[in-house]
Parts: sequence; C-alpha cells; structure tokens
Amino acid sequence: MKITVIGGGSWATAIIKILCEGNVHIKWWMRNVEDAEHIKKHHHNRNYLSSVEIHPSKVKPYTNLKEALRVTDWVVLAVPAAFVSDALKSLSISNLADKKIISAIKGMIPESNQLVTDWLADNYQVSHQNMGIIAGPCHAEEVALEKQSYLTIASPNMDLANDFADLMRCRYVSTSPLADIYGVEYAAVMKNIIALACGITHGLGGGDNFQAVMVSNAMQEIKRVVDIIAPMERDLSASAYLGDLLVTAYSQFSRNRTFGNMIGRGYGVRAAQLEMNMIAEGYYAVKCIFEMMQQYDVAMPITNFAYQILYKNAYLKKEFEDLKEKLK
Repeated sequence: MKITVIGGGSWATAIIKILCEGNVHIKWWMRNVEDAEHIKKHHHNRNYLSSVEIHPSKVKPYTNLKEALRVTDWVVLAVPAAFVSDALKSLSISNLADKKIISAIKGMIPESNQLVTDWLADNYQVSHQNMGIIAGPCHAEEVALEKQSYLTIASPNMDLANDFADLMRCRYVSTSPLADIYGVEYAAVMKNIIALACGITHGLGGGDNFQAVMVSNAMQEIKRVVDIIAPMERDLSASAYLGDLLVTAYSQFSRNRTFGNMIGRGYGVRAAQLEMNMIAEGYYAVKCIFEMMQQYDVAMPITNFAYQILYKNAYLKKEFEDLKEKLK
C-alpha cells in the first residue's frame, strides 16, 4: 500500500510509526530539506519524537510535494490547519484527483473558518466520499512509547473508513470506523478550545474541582455546536468525542493546555507561541468557532472566555470571575 504523509511534526511522525507496523510504502513530504536529509541519513526525525526509528525500507522522505503525490493510494494531511493552504499551494486540482485523503488535523482553516475537509472540497474539488479524518484520544508522545491507544476513522464513506482503520490498526493501536465525519471533526476542533481554556484557568489558580466543572460544561457546549451545524443522532460519550476532550484537557502532553497555562500565568500570545515552538490549534480555532457561532443564539461561555482573552486582550481575572458565574 502506497501512502503519502504531508507534514514533518510529531503527529506526522507518530502516524508514520503506526503505519510502518503494516505492509506499506510511505512517501513522507516535509518542507525543510535539511530535515529530510537528516531522516535519510540517520533514520529519525531530529525535531520531533526523535526516539522513533524511521524504517528506510518503508519510508522515503520528499521535499517535492507533486513527486510525493505521484502513484499513491492514500494522502494523509498532518500539518497545522493554519498552514494547510501554504503547504498545498503548489498543487492543482489534478494532483489530488481520485486520491483518498485522510485529515489528521484537529483544527480549522482560519482564513475561511472552514473544516479542513470542507476546504479541500471547495478548493480542490475533493469529494467527501474520498475523505476521512483521524480522531480520538491519542497523543503522539504515547504512540512513540507504544502505549495502548485508540483511534476513530470517520468518513461518510464507510468502506474508506474501514480500509484506513485496518491500515492504522496494530498491536498498540485499536481502531474503529464511524460515519459522523462532521460531528467528530467539529468536536476535535472544540476540544482544543476547551483544553486551552482549561490551561488558562489553571494558570490563574483554578484547581481540579473547577476543571471538572469546565469539562462537564464543555460537553454541553460541544453538543450545542454539533447539533446546530451537523444535526444527527450521536453518542458524545464515545472516545472520538469525550475521550479526545478528556485527554486534551488533562494530559501533560496537551500543547493546547500548555499554551493556555502560559497565557494564564501572564505570557503574551506571541511569547507563548515562541517558547512552545509548536502549534496550539486551539488558538486559531477559538476565533473560527466564535465568529461562526455569532449567528446562533446559543450559550458558548468557555469559547467566549478564551476569545476575549486571546483576541480582545481582556483582563484575565475579570474574565475568570465572569466564567465562574456562568458555569454550573
């Protein structure tokens, strides 16, 4: 099976590790020529999950994206949502024609407030029947340690979802298919916002008791979003929804929680981004979801809390006190 993975970060590296448990040939595209050459020579990603061995017999790094997309069965997108447009700008519609595309991105395109799948449909005429997403509570750092993890492959095309779930299933990763691509994709976006907000409140001195209340209220907020935008019967207690929220809100590996914690401790946005040297998808998602939901008369206290702090330079402690009054 030939698979092209686009992106050079920790999640792309983890996905490649998982896929290499099977019988695959991977074309790994990354922007940086030096990083690609380092992988060819030393068989590991020097910047992310450097302990993961990259099998040279199964993985070939590329820096020419069009070459990486030639003669391939699957395309996995694993770059931050804010950089998708720039990463794919050299491509034409024909480069992605008839490709099966899996988004491993838990974020939204900030320029258009779109999910990645909708953006691909609009800009590259990719059918939703040829797309799926990877979701679920699965940190890249734990994949590197081969900790038991669970992933959901969501797609309106259940044959595609089943096929890619088979490719991602291995001794330390369990997978399951799901048809609710919109619900899962919006829930994945929302859980980053919630984790970021949890980090802010923790940085301000909020304890575990308060975070538990935030997470329970967050599930109600997520339900309001998905019920308005993609109404259908769904079990939000499933791991693709609640499980992903819990691990992102509580884990030491959560970059969104870490980013929020730095904001709560007094860092400016730019200073926090520079110190992390990683992308917190929740930062961009806050503005996307806030702007989208302005047209609906629904309560979004946690999203609004994060938006006022990150984009309106609101006084942290005042917003924290206001949030306390809105949660139940």
